Amino acid sequence: MSKKMWGGRFSTETDALAAGFHSSISFDCRLARVDIMGSIAHARMLGKTGIISAEDSEKIISGLKGILADIDAGAVSFSEQDEDIHMNVERLLTERIGDAGKRLHTGRSRNDQVALDVRMFLLEACDSLTALCKELMGVLADIAADNLGAIMPAYTHLQKAQPTTLAHHLMAYAEMLRRDCVRFGNARAAANMMPLGSGALCATTYPLDRHMVAQELGFEDITPNSMDAVADRDCVLDFIYACSVCAMHLSRLSEEIVLWSTGEFGFISLSDAYSTGSSIMPQKKNPDMAELIRGKTGRVYGDLIALLTVMKGLPLAYNKDMQEDKEALFDAYDTLAACLPVMSGMLRTAEWRKDNMQAAAGRGFTNATDAADYLVRKGLPFRDAHEVVGKLVLYCEQHGKALTDLSPAELKQMSELFSEDVYDALSLEACVQRRAVPGGPSAQSVQKHIDRIKEFLVQS
Repeated sequence: MSKKMWGGRFSTETDALAAGFHSSISFDCRLARVDIMGSIAHARMLGKTGIISAEDSEKIISGLKGILADIDAGAVSFSEQDEDIHMNVERLLTERIGDAGKRLHTGRSRNDQVALDVRMFLLEACDSLTALCKELMGVLADIAADNLGAIMPAYTHLQKAQPTTLAHHLMAYAEMLRRDCVRFGNARAAANMMPLGSGALCATTYPLDRHMVAQELGFEDITPNSMDAVADRDCVLDFIYACSVCAMHLSRLSEEIVLWSTGEFGFISLSDAYSTGSSIMPQKKNPDMAELIRGKTGRVYGDLIALLTVMKGLPLAYNKDMQEDKEALFDAYDTLAACLPVMSGMLRTAEWRKDNMQAAAGRGFTNATDAADYLVRKGLPFRDAHEVVGKLVLYCEQHGKALTDLSPAELKQMSELFSEDVYDALSLEACVQRRAVPGGPSAQSVQKHIDRIKEFLVQS
């Protein structure tokens, strides 16, 4: 068994069971690249400040670049005995370049090292998920642009409420995703503080140039408090929260896709490429991708709750409990990064059944509010108009009619204010187009929203 790099004050070896329990290399190995990039910046700073010799600094940097190249080539095996990615890299470095490798850890701790690695991972993860969100927004905007006049029922309480368009409905999700991008941007800003130089918790006696390291690694600034820097995981929580909200939005859309793909709705037909069949029922075409996205949302929620629970009772500064942050972080990222492109592909290849949507909107008195508004424009107070139309709906239900099926005489029995022009006012197209306020479902309003979203998509 190899000697631990921290083993000087210990007289016995770590129990094999305890060593395996303590090790994190099985999952934090995916931090290898950012760990090495951070170490290269640290070594370069140590050499420039004279904390170590320029010769040792160059040896370390060259050795680290070689290790990274070998990792990328799949030529490196990590050891559980070296516990984590930090110790594995340091061990490999020392084996390759000798005693100069032992100088790499001057002025730092694994506590600020892992804080750095996690923040570097977060910066990349936020950028990656933002790009995937924008891809889906683009798909939604394209579908909306092609369906500005595709009328469908809008629902409250899953009961038909008012007519809208497919474009207006889908752009609601585009707007949710826009806010998700903002949330990932905020999470990125929270992570964009360079913690290296904080040491174990109380910084270091070496004259480190922290700003130099921050600049090389592309950070906005340095962390202002060394204890907070190593104890902080709220930047991880910010990220997983953003993942959770985004997953929730995908889940809501998935639920509607599941409903819309049923024979009872018949609003959408999913591509065979994004559907599955049954092992026993030959006729089945199941929306499994949408159901899986809906299910995986619970998994992302679990990652958030798990880390919140880990952190809730920890005193400052670093505690080993915090090792549990990475699996939650990686799982939340991986899960959402898998869901977003599947949703994009599923929607991009779907067929929209516009005739069924239009027919559904024509049932359920979705134009009842417009009938009341018609009477208001004729001078009746809204509350009185609401009562008149409510009675009309009851009459229609009793006689199996729609509002537009009623004769002028039947309408005038309820109010003398009804005229022949009411039929034009109650057409589904008119109901939608009259809702032309900003944010409404009229073609003009939705087109403005599409343009706004497309402008957002081209922003950096």
